[in-house]
Amino acid sequence: MLTRIIDQNLLDSYSDDIPTFLKKIYAARGINESHLSLNLIHLLKPNFLQLDVALVLLEQALLNQKRILIVGDFDCDGATASVVAVKSLRMMGAKFVDFLVPNRFEHGYGLSEEIVKLAIQEKQPDLIITVDNGISSFDGVKLAKSSNIQVIITDHHLPSKTLPQADIIINPNLKGCEFLSKNLAGVGVCFYLFSAFKTHLIKCNYFTNYKITPPDLRNMLDLVALGTVADVVKLDQNNRILVNQGVKRIQQKKCAPGILALLEISNRPSATLRASDLGFSVAPRLNAAGRLNDISRGIKCLLTEDINDARRYAQELEAFNQQRKQEQARMQDQAQAIVDAQELSITQENMSSDRFAISLFDPSWHEGIIGIVAGKLKEDYHCPVAIFAQSDSDLKGSIRSIPSVHIKDLLDLLDRQNPDLILKFGGHAMAAGLSIKPENFTDFKQAFENVIQTHLDNRMPKVELLTDGELEAFDLSLDNAQLLVDAGPWGQGFDEPIFYGEFEIIEQKIVGEKHLKFLLKLKGNTQVFDAIAFFQPPLLSMQALVAYKLSINSWRGSISLQLMIEQINILSR
Repeated sequence: MLTRIIDQNLLDSYSDDIPTFLKKIYAARGINESHLSLNLIHLLKPNFLQLDVALVLLEQALLNQKRILIVGDFDCDGATASVVAVKSLRMMGAKFVDFLVPNRFEHGYGLSEEIVKLAIQEKQPDLIITVDNGISSFDGVKLAKSSNIQVIITDHHLPSKTLPQADIIINPNLKGCEFLSKNLAGVGVCFYLFSAFKTHLIKCNYFTNYKITPPDLRNMLDLVALGTVADVVKLDQNNRILVNQGVKRIQQKKCAPGILALLEISNRPSATLRASDLGFSVAPRLNAAGRLNDISRGIKCLLTEDINDARRYAQELEAFNQQRKQEQARMQDQAQAIVDAQELSITQENMSSDRFAISLFDPSWHEGIIGIVAGKLKEDYHCPVAIFAQSDSDLKGSIRSIPSVHIKDLLDLLDRQNPDLILKFGGHAMAAGLSIKPENFTDFKQAFENVIQTHLDNRMPKVELLTDGELEAFDLSLDNAQLLVDAGPWGQGFDEPIFYGEFEIIEQKIVGEKHLKFLLKLKGNTQVFDAIAFFQPPLLSMQALVAYKLSINSWRGSISLQLMIEQINILSR
C-alpha cells in the first residue's frame, strides 16, 4: 500500500471553512480551495470550436422546422445524450425531432453507412446530430452529405489526424478547441451545445416572437449526471459540478421518471442517492439493453414523463440486466479458464510470467459483454486486456487499459506499424473498440503485447493501492463518514479516500453466500467497528492489515458507521 503525498503549501492555504478532516484529503489530491465550489456559476463557458456556426445552423433548422434526427451511441452516455437532445429541441419548439440508435449487431458503432441508410429509409432527416459518437464516422458522414443531409457531430472521443467532413464538429478534444475541460462525457458536450443554443435563441428574441417559454435546461442535469458517471470520465471540477447538481435533483425527485423507476427496481432510495449509485445501479440496467438488444428501450424509459410507463420500461431493462449477468458469468469463467491454462503452460516451459497484455477470443462469446469481461480481467491482472467476439465475418474487440498505457495512442502506433492488421478502431485513454479479421487474431495478439511491452520499457508497472494513510480511532466516526459523503461526488480522477490500519478480527461471518462481515478492533484501541468485505472468503488469522472506506450503513431506519473493506492482508504474529 502507498500513501498519498500531501501538498503542504496547499494544506497551509486552506481556510478554516474546510473541516480539518478533509484538508489533508484535498491537499493529497492537489485541489485548490477555489476548485471545491460545486455551484453552477462556476461551470466553464461554452467556448467550443465551431460553436457559433453550429448555433446558426440549428437556428435555421428550427425556424424552417426541418426534420432533425439524433443519432446516439448504444450505451448509457449515448442514451442520456440522446434524451437531452430530443427533449431540448422539443421544448424549444422543434416539431419534427426524433432519435435513432444503432443496433450494435446490425449497424455497428456510430454514424455508419448502415445507420444512415436506415435513417433515410425510415426518418428522411434534413439534419443529423450525432451524440457521443461521430468523430470516426467518415463513411457515414460522407453518405449523409451526398444524400443532402446536414450533419452536426457532437462527441468527446479522441479524434484522429483527419476528420469526417461534417458541417460542424463540437468536441472539446479537437485541436484548437479552447474549452478548458477535455473530460466531458458525450452527454456533457450535448448539454453544453443546447444550453448555448437556448442563450442564442434568447438573444434573437426567438422565444418572445414565437410565444414559447424558454426551457430551464437545469432540468436536464439528472441525465447529465447519469451519463457522466456511467462513462467513468475524469471528475474535474466542471464534471463534479454537473454530477453534483444532477444528483441533488434526483435526491429531490426533480428528475426523469425513468431514473426514479430504475432506482426503485434496484432498491436504491433516491433521498440518500450517491453518484456511485448511478454507476452501480442505474447505468448497468440501461447498458444491458444496448449490450443484448437495443438501447432504444432505455431511451424511451428516460424520455417518458409517465411514471407507470417508466416502470414498465424499467421491468424490461431489469430482465435484460439479469440476462446480462448470466452471460457475463459464463464468459468470465471461460476467459479465466483460458488465462489459467496459459499461465500453466508458461510455468511448465519456464518462461517469463510477466503479462504485458492479454488477448482472448472465443466464438461463443457475446459481443455486447466483451467490454465488461475485459474490464474485470484488467482489474485482476493489471495489464491491458483485449476481448474479442465473432461479428459476422469479422472479430469485434473491446480493450480496457491501465493508467500507464494510453490505449488509443498505442493502437494508433500499432496501426502505423501494421497497416493491414486492424480494420477500424476508436476510443480514448482507458478504453477502445476495434475490428480485425479472424485470421489476424494471432498476429494482433503478438503485436498488441509487443507494442505495450516496448511502451513500458519491458517493466511491468507496479500496482499499489493508493491510500490516505492511517486514522486514529476517534477519526473513525459517523460524522466523518458523512463529511466524505457531503464532499462528493467522488470518482475517476477524484478518488474516494481509502484509509488503512492494523486490526484485530473479533468476529467474522459469511453473508449473502459470498461476502464477509466483520467486527474489527483497531490496534491499540478498545473500540469495535462493523466492517464488510465483498467476495471475501473467511480468514484464518485474527490479525490483519485492512484498507477501507468510511461508509454509512442504513438499516431499518437507523444509520451507523461501517468500514467498507477494499483490501485485507493477514498478518502473522
